[in-house]
Amino acid sequence: MAHAVNGPGIVKEKPTSGRFVRIDRGYMVPYAVKIPGTDAAFWMEPIPAGQFKMGSPASEAGRDDIEGPQVSYTVNAFWMARHEVTQGQFRHYMKMYSVFKNFKYKKYTAVKDENDVTEVDAVSAPTVIYEPEFIFEYGEHVDMPIITVTLYAAKQYSKWMSLITESEFRLPTEAEWEYACRAGTTTAYHFGNDPKQLGDYAWFAENSYDAGWRKVGLKKPNPWGLYDMYGNVAEWTHDHCVNYSTADFMRNAAQNWARTDKIDPRTVRGGSWEFAAEKCRSASRLPSDHDAWRDYDPELPQSPWWLCSDPARGVGLRLMRPLRPMSPLQRQEFWESTNDDTRYDVTDRIKEGRGAIGRVSKELMKAIQADDIAKERESK
Repeated sequence: MAHAVNGPGIVKEKPTSGRFVRIDRGYMVPYAVKIPGTDAAFWMEPIPAGQFKMGSPASEAGRDDIEGPQVSYTVNAFWMARHEVTQGQFRHYMKMYSVFKNFKYKKYTAVKDENDVTEVDAVSAPTVIYEPEFIFEYGEHVDMPIITVTLYAAKQYSKWMSLITESEFRLPTEAEWEYACRAGTTTAYHFGNDPKQLGDYAWFAENSYDAGWRKVGLKKPNPWGLYDMYGNVAEWTHDHCVNYSTADFMRNAAQNWARTDKIDPRTVRGGSWEFAAEKCRSASRLPSDHDAWRDYDPELPQSPWWLCSDPARGVGLRLMRPLRPMSPLQRQEFWESTNDDTRYDVTDRIKEGRGAIGRVSKELMKAIQADDIAKERESK
């Protein structure tokens, strides 16, 4: 008996061209996600189920001790976004702040309790970013990756995207990220061990340190169709950034990830435009440090949505979509903060008007689009 599948991207007949992944009820294929109520869209690529060893061997050049010991994982099939989340896509989520404050949308957005920042069909939204002229020094093009987002903001964005599309998205676990990055390879990079080839696949210190981040998708993809897995901006995962456990068992990438209720250190993957080649390998890990990465933020409490100090200008996110629907517990883990201080900060900011919370849905996005069209007609 076939199990329920979370959303689109499945066809019954074997495709005659392009990438696809065989599953029990058909074939997973690449597909486009249109953000409801907007002109924005992005592509998802199918990632096959399989097994791999996460981390790097002791002999790998540039290896850091925190990349070991290597551990074995089994990975369920899923979809991964072809590109990092862009500024253009993220701005539609940021727009929710003004939407939640607008009385005309209250029938769509009203929540039961504004102090409950984990309400099942609600998301929080930030005010505009602090000092954008510094944060976006290297560009604000809609096709450039969003930067300086906290892990909390990245999780809320994935929840927002899930609720408005009625298809479940989340950030990848660290094992899912590395598995997708490696694309079946065991070398330091998905193209081999020679860092001299990295410039064909990535924006990193050698070719972009003075120019910053670039538009997504300008370099070559990995074998599974994913762009900018190295460089450009590093990408959030859920895991606690500690040495891998030596316990001898086969782990599942979606279930056996390193949980913690601490805000730091969480694992950021892939390296960024300001990192050297050895920090952009498949196994490279960057531990988060929210205090240091928000040092430039003079407000108290400091923003739970935005970071503002380097290397945060090289930190973004990429969405994945599991094949099977998530359980209520998984939705809670993958969409909400597990850190008490973060939840308190979000509540305080909302009370002070420096953030907002509201319910979101496809219907809300359609209403926003209708209002935008009406305003455009009136202005002509």
